[in-house]
Amino acid sequence: MDRLLSLYNEFGQSPWLDNLKRGYITSGELTRLAANGVRGLTSNPTIFQKAIQGSADYDEQFRELAAEGRPVIEDYWSMVLQDINSALDVFAPVYHQSYGADGYVSVEVDPGLAHDAAGTETAARILHQTIDRPNLMVKIPATLEGLPAIQQMIAEGRSINVTLIFSLARYEQVMEAYIAGLEQYATTPGADLSKVASVASFFISRVDSEIDYRLDAIGSPDALALRGKGAVAQGKLAYQLFQRTFSGPRWEALKARGAVVQRPLWASTSTKNPAYPDTLYVDELIGPDTVNTLPDATLEAFADHGNLVRRVDADVDQAEAAWKGLAAVGIDLDDVADKLEREGVASFQKSFDELLGALAAKADEFRAG
Repeated sequence: MDRLLSLYNEFGQSPWLDNLKRGYITSGELTRLAANGVRGLTSNPTIFQKAIQGSADYDEQFRELAAEGRPVIEDYWSMVLQDINSALDVFAPVYHQSYGADGYVSVEVDPGLAHDAAGTETAARILHQTIDRPNLMVKIPATLEGLPAIQQMIAEGRSINVTLIFSLARYEQVMEAYIAGLEQYATTPGADLSKVASVASFFISRVDSEIDYRLDAIGSPDALALRGKGAVAQGKLAYQLFQRTFSGPRWEALKARGAVVQRPLWASTSTKNPAYPDTLYVDELIGPDTVNTLPDATLEAFADHGNLVRRVDADVDQAEAAWKGLAAVGIDLDDVADKLEREGVASFQKSFDELLGALAAKADEFRAG
């Protein structure tokens, strides 16, 4: 795990765990990971579906909840919030020792609200008020409808993980929502801008999966030569946008009030193509003021044989050339981003709906038994 410690101490990147399940908490595994360099945690509806349906760890709590006869969605949130609160306890020392730079745990609003601006805003506010912990980040998808909710939550001094970012254009809008939200918050009497944190989560491997599929379909030598290059190129170009956006007079005025940058977060960093190195999306995007949230297997792989070199702002000219090359061979990058956003929202909604259906069936079994 020395690599995880070095990732932060030497390179300024925070490794977070992209998973949460009851067994990690009860076994002490999450505490061990935090002691060995993991500095935060992200969750999503698919993670909770696998956790709750994939083990008996929740049965005792769910049996008690089901006996109360409440709607099954309330039982879902009771189980999720118990895990989230326990994880917040584990990472609270990291939060305090880093003066609020890390130690965050993320929980996502109901994915069915991804295209409902008002509903997202209300749900995010309720989660923040219900949990009421300084190291909580509520996840809001970076849909067009999500942007005003993101800005409003920041304007209220709440920490937000902006998720499901697939394009550079949308990323610019996300950063604008953060900065504009901070400017609004700064007008609030007694506002402490240093207490507001945010990350902007790019889903890396999914970009390569979709672009590579299209490159294979094109099939020309120029197209095939670009396989496996799109996602990292976009990440590096995003980092350039990040550095430009969080500089200059507008940002400096907020920084003088204590504001901290909205860090790029590299999500979906397991490699889906077995032909690619298993640490590709960690190795190539290491650099300061960034987060990489890693699934278990990728975390273990990087701890074992990751390549500790600052790469996020290296060979940017090659990244630009690759990005332009994709368009030149016929890849519609806007369409790629739109498709991935639709699929990302639908995937989380499917997990959410399937889990609620399974819980309803299990509640009936408990009552019948």
